[in-house]
Amino acid sequence: MRSSSTLSQALSGTVSAPGDKSISHRSMIFGAMASGTTHVTGLLEGADILSTASVMQALGATITRTGDGAYTIEGCGETGLQSPDVDLDCGNAGTGVRLIMGACAGYKLRATYTGDESLSSRPMNRILDPLRAMGATATAEEGGRLPVILDSDGQLKPLTYTPPVASAQVKSAVLLAAVNTVGVTTITEPIPTRDHTENMLRAFGAKVEVTQKNGANVIRLEGPVTLKGTNVNVPGDPSSAAFMIVAALITPGSDITVENVMMNPTRTGLFDCLTEMGGHVRPTNFRKSGGEVISDIHVKYSKLNGITVPPARAASMIDEYPILAVAAAVAKGTTIMDDIGELRVKESDRIKATVALLAENGVDVTELENGIKVTGGDVAGGGVVVTHHDHRIAMSALILGLVANAPVSIDDGAMIATSFPTFFDVMTELGANVMAGEAR
Repeated sequence: MRSSSTLSQALSGTVSAPGDKSISHRSMIFGAMASGTTHVTGLLEGADILSTASVMQALGATITRTGDGAYTIEGCGETGLQSPDVDLDCGNAGTGVRLIMGACAGYKLRATYTGDESLSSRPMNRILDPLRAMGATATAEEGGRLPVILDSDGQLKPLTYTPPVASAQVKSAVLLAAVNTVGVTTITEPIPTRDHTENMLRAFGAKVEVTQKNGANVIRLEGPVTLKGTNVNVPGDPSSAAFMIVAALITPGSDITVENVMMNPTRTGLFDCLTEMGGHVRPTNFRKSGGEVISDIHVKYSKLNGITVPPARAASMIDEYPILAVAAAVAKGTTIMDDIGELRVKESDRIKATVALLAENGVDVTELENGIKVTGGDVAGGGVVVTHHDHRIAMSALILGLVANAPVSIDDGAMIATSFPTFFDVMTELGANVMAGEAR
């Protein structure tokens, strides 16, 4: 589905951010593990989340759609997740497969995990190594890639672990395994990552202790824990809101409001960067939803300046570097984003893909060993961006086209539905010249 965007007039209007992808995944997984009924509203009905829901049904949960973004989950409770009769196809859902493997490791359960071409190229040993240390058996393709066969006797040992990379997925997989493990599992995070799993565990009745030691987060969970079904109202996704926000910041005359954006401090690094660049990004109307702080964000066109992004901020904005690079492409001066090697193992090598996206459209960009340097200026456009089946590269390229002198096209936009199925509708509502292509 080849799509494109062209130079736009000012954007205006009020739109809502789609449901948060991270919390949507977790609501399906936690609800399936819990005793009783979980009611979910505001769910992101993207392809990744639907893959996770399908897998949890194959593991024994009953999941029923009751309306737009509304689902009822009858959990497996004390019976526990069950060995499936089929391979567990996680599609393109990296968060889904890694958290599900962690959850399943705590049960007496054997399963084979598969995924699409993109997911099958991504490393899983970062999850499998700590699960093996807890007592699970796992076999994988070369480099720790899918398909993965994970087998557990349900008698794991508690673990004291410091993940070698700052990863909420690794932390969450270990914590989910610890739910059904006798004893105290302790995870030390030198660089804190998003804490949605800790928050949701508490919402489902678990006691999670988080303390500080020498600047690190120390997270303790004593198992086994019987999770209890609850109500989950999914807040808006800051990673998806980022595309509307940057579009308005860089398109002259724009003035928009994005409603219902989650403001968890482990997720707002991009907003800090855009503000430091001189962007008018103003959160208002703070309130709580589903255990998370949310706000509406008022955004106006702003003349941006390049910055050096603090490496310590990476964990709070790891998915937002491609769209930050788009903002940097029109900013005055140079923006440096370094020590972000984690981007090389996302849906694509996002460092290479982002550099190629900008270079193809005449932007002054340099690939660093583990980062990106962008010098802003006039955006020529006219390029056809290879997305590598990566939804964030696809959307970032289309936002760049709004300020380019010639149209910007992408080779395929179908995968945008994995995280933001209403992207084209929302951007059109704001007045952006973004055209969805026809499936080929």
